[in-house]
Amino acid sequence: MSNPRASTHVLPGDPPVEVSLRRSARATRYSLRVSRTDGRVSLSLPVWAPESEALAFLRDREGWLRRQLVQAPVPQQAQIGAQVPVCGVPRDIVAAAGRSTRFAAGRIEVPEGPRAGPRVKALLTALARERLARAVAAHAAAIGRTPGRLTLRDPRSRWGSCSSRGDLMFSWRLIMAPPAVLDYVAAHEVAHLVEMNHSAAFWQVCRALRPDYREHRDWLRAHGAGLLAWRFDLAEEDETC
Repeated sequence: MSNPRASTHVLPGDPPVEVSLRRSARATRYSLRVSRTDGRVSLSLPVWAPESEALAFLRDREGWLRRQLVQAPVPQQAQIGAQVPVCGVPRDIVAAAGRSTRFAAGRIEVPEGPRAGPRVKALLTALARERLARAVAAHAAAIGRTPGRLTLRDPRSRWGSCSSRGDLMFSWRLIMAPPAVLDYVAAHEVAHLVEMNHSAAFWQVCRALRPDYREHRDWLRAHGAGLLAWRFDLAEEDETC
């Protein structure tokens, strides 16, 4: 069933840009967004707003929108023949005999077939869990706190979070970043075990754990979209007749 609050508009130009118009009961103003992962464009608007006014808002910001699209990273597919970053270092994905996916000789060996993307994702997720668990344990011990459960997900807008119960969530994609960046995010979330906010007191704890935290925070701001642009989907096999 289609969503009566959603529609699509094509902004003319070179190239034309498809924009998804989404009405929201929570929206109080117009909000134009470009996805950091696939470059999709969406315009949120209040349920009461006339579409003509929303399209005028879109046209007024066409210059900004096209600059964002030019700067957006190109989505890349994790597949045999590609190079995916692991701990900040590009690693070749190569076909190999057998049924398991593994690191060998500085590359990722994966069985041939359409499941190369999901297999590489599973390998990277396992490595991310190991590295993040180790980093969390070290930082938590340094401040005398006991973290809760650690989970890995694939969020679009944050690299980690800490619940009020002390449970920690991280993006498994951090394993693609340099090790110091992963360690900074672990320290950042562990610091929330002391301060559940981003006050000066919080950053003082974060600084005690990672004195160079600004460098790694800036790295994520500059390069995080590139990590999010990687796709690990099931590849489509060629049709045969």
